[in-house]
Amino acid sequence: MKPTLLAIDTSTENCSVALQVDNTVISREMESPREHSQRLLPFVQAVLEEADIKLSDVERLIVGIGPGSFTGVRIGVSIAQGLAFGAELPVQCVSSLDAMALEGAQNETTDWVISAIDARMGEVYWRAYKNDGEQLVTFAPAQVAKPEHLNLSEQLTEYGYRTTESVGFVGTGWETYAEQLKATAPVAPRSLACRLPTAAAMLRWAQQYNEAAVAADELEPLYVRNEVTWKKLPGR
Repeated sequence: MKPTLLAIDTSTENCSVALQVDNTVISREMESPREHSQRLLPFVQAVLEEADIKLSDVERLIVGIGPGSFTGVRIGVSIAQGLAFGAELPVQCVSSLDAMALEGAQNETTDWVISAIDARMGEVYWRAYKNDGEQLVTFAPAQVAKPEHLNLSEQLTEYGYRTTESVGFVGTGWETYAEQLKATAPVAPRSLACRLPTAAAMLRWAQQYNEAAVAADELEPLYVRNEVTWKKLPGR
């Protein structure tokens, strides 16, 4: 029997919740970048009611910690802390870039996946993954860069890319900066049909890659940009 897991994510324009009960996944999501704080908890309540369980029946909470919108990341992490403290839940943290890469790889198989989110200010958050047929292998943490300065050919070659291998892409970074990013790729990359992360993909990543659980007071956002600071809940 699979564990009962609840995943939430507001790190990008997508407000997303997914609940796993045995082999069933119940989800709610909506692109509503300015309404995350109003929508997230009603989505949580809706999936719990549909499954006819309470938050106390959940075994672990999974939260998207970014990178993405600073405001969205803060909302998701703050609400995750509140839920985890209230129900004494351990928390697994999943990157928005990782969730998109996994979903894209399940949509279509390529040898490499490049996940990129529009970071505003003329930059993208990005990460590269090698698909070895069983899992996605990572080589470096999430990074931020100007797309015209991001030499994907050089980066992938350092990670072991061979000229016969295919490259796929996911994320809004490829929409906003398609020309610049594609120009730096070693081969014409193809879309893997994933624009934004989902809580359902975070459920899969957290289990497949055995993300370590942390206590609510250890939960930290993944901003990538160093100048942004995070304030924990008062008294924590």
